[in-house]
Parts: sequence; structure tokens; C-alpha cells
Amino acid sequence: MSVAEIRSSTSSSTASYGQVISPAPLSIPQDSYPSISSNPDSPKSPYGFVPASPQRTLDDVRAQAAESIAVKAITKAETVDSSKIGVILTLSRSSDPHFLTRIASAIKRALFTSSYLFAITSSSTPGSTTPLLLSGSSEELVSRAVMLVGSKFLGRLQGRPVIQNNGARWLGLVKDLGSTPYDQQALWDVVRKAARAPMDPAAPPPGSLGIDQILELARARLERITPRTAYGELCDSSSPWPVILVDIRPQEQRQREGMIGGALVIERNVLEWRLDPRCASSLPIAGRYDLRVIVFCSEGYTSSLAAASLHDLGLLNATDMIGGYKAWKAAGLPAEVDSDKLDVGMSVHEANWM
Repeated sequence: MSVAEIRSSTSSSTASYGQVISPAPLSIPQDSYPSISSNPDSPKSPYGFVPASPQRTLDDVRAQAAESIAVKAITKAETVDSSKIGVILTLSRSSDPHFLTRIASAIKRALFTSSYLFAITSSSTPGSTTPLLLSGSSEELVSRAVMLVGSKFLGRLQGRPVIQNNGARWLGLVKDLGSTPYDQQALWDVVRKAARAPMDPAAPPPGSLGIDQILELARARLERITPRTAYGELCDSSSPWPVILVDIRPQEQRQREGMIGGALVIERNVLEWRLDPRCASSLPIAGRYDLRVIVFCSEGYTSSLAAASLHDLGLLNATDMIGGYKAWKAAGLPAEVDSDKLDVGMSVHEANWM
């Protein structure tokens, strides 16, 4: 081709330097490839033909519903000791085990690297049984929950449960599950308690007190008196309120150590019932709140706790005797107190067994 012919050809495709030249359209022979039809089964064209999307099935809808329920449950989940927990109550028409398992699988995918425990079930009609699925991140979490479910729904578990996912899922049937508000609260209690991390058995639980602390707090509420002061109060006929001396020692201890004649014997396990003015089993003398009760035991430890308990009943004049019976005996005080002055009007047997 000559230079003139080249220039003539170039000028016909571009008007100035640098303009992009559009290539001529590519023509495809009609018989090179099969024709494209509306049939979804027809083969795809190598030039970009994509057949129409197939219609969604009921299974697809249920899968999406399970995913949606799982997302909402995770969003509303509580956290207990770094574990996400929740209770999922679906509609009764979606209570088949397969659907509950789909929800559990969706939760597992979303919380794959996290610790979690969920109880998944649905409302039921009276007299029917409903599947309950416990799904967790570990067999340990689920096994704890299973033990609690057994105690929460006594007599309501039906048939044999199914263990899935290496113990991380438990599927059982519960009669009338979800028919009362208690059931949902019980399931929340199950997952909350099961998710708590095990404590060191040697470490005291938060908020607990040792007996020395309990005793100290009890005595801080009392105006404790010595045996001699107690004897003086018992012999003082001018006291504006009744004064009674109460021996709370068990029978074996009284027989071994000795007794104070005239003291009212009320063993510790029935003390509050015998001296509470509100109680139908109280003694005749216990009908007033200004009663002066002087409690004693063997050495003055149990008596402090007992007197503090009487304060809780409203008997604010109650106290205990420092050192107990042993201190009374060591002080050389009489082994007999005039019962007429005590005016208890009740025998030892009647006080403990009425």
C-alpha cells in the first residue's frame, strides 16, 4: 500500500491526533453457536448469557427465617462470664426439630469463635409436647444446662433426648413447654447459671462471710451482759418489763454441764418460733415486744447469733450472756433462779414441743 493510500485510510477513521478509534462491531455468524431460548435448561452463552434465577423454594424461606431469628437472638443476648446466652421462643408452627437445628447452626456460624449457650424452643398447646434444643459452644456448657433443665421441669421431660454435635447440642421433648410465663423465666435461669464459669472451690463466693465476721456483726447489735449483771436483772422486781433467762443448749450438753434451775429451756432450733409474738406456736409469755430475753449457751457464741435473730423478730431488748453457762458457774452464781420471779409459766417439755 502506498503512503497516500495509508493517509487516506487513516483520515477516514480519525479527525485529529489522539482521538480514540472505535473498533468495528464484531459480527458473529448465526450458525456458530446455538440460539438462546427462554428455557432455563438451555446452555449458557460464552458471551455472557445468564439464565433467569430459579424460583425460591419453601426450604429457602425457612433457611432465611432461621438466619433472621438467630441474628435477633444474638443481638439481644446477655453476657455471663464472657459467654453469650439467650432464650429463643419461636412460633408454634415452626417448632419442628429441623427448624430449631437450623437456628442453632446459624448461631454457631455467627459465634464460631465465641463461647455461647442458647435454649431454643416454641410455644405449645396444652397437653402437647414441644422440642427443646440446648445449643452451646462446648459440651460442658450444654451438660450443665441439661442438669438444670431436669430439675426445672420435673416430670415434664418426655422420651429419650438426642445428643448432637459431639455433645454441644441436646434435643429433648417437654410437656406443655411455654404454656406459662414461668417456663421462659426458668429457661433464662438455666442458661444464666449454666454459663457461669466454675469457681475455685477454695475461694469464698463474692458476698459471703466467715463465721467470725457473722458473729462480730451479730454482737455489734447487742448490749451483751456478764453473768452477774444477768443475775441482778433476774432478781430485780422493779423492772418495768418481764425478764427471762433462756437456755438454748441441747439436752445432752445440759446433762453433761449442769443447769440453772428456773431458766426457760428452749433449744436453738425452735427459739424463734417460741418467742415470736406473731407466731401461733409462741409461748404465752412471748406476747409482747418489750420482753427482756437473756439467752445463754455453753460459752457465749451460739447465744450471740440467737439473740441477734430475736432482734430480727422485733425483740430489741434481747441480749446474751458473755461466757455462757461456764462463765455463770465460774462466777459462783446460784445454780437455781427463783422461777416465781421469772414467771415463765411453761415447763421445759412444753416450751420445746408445744
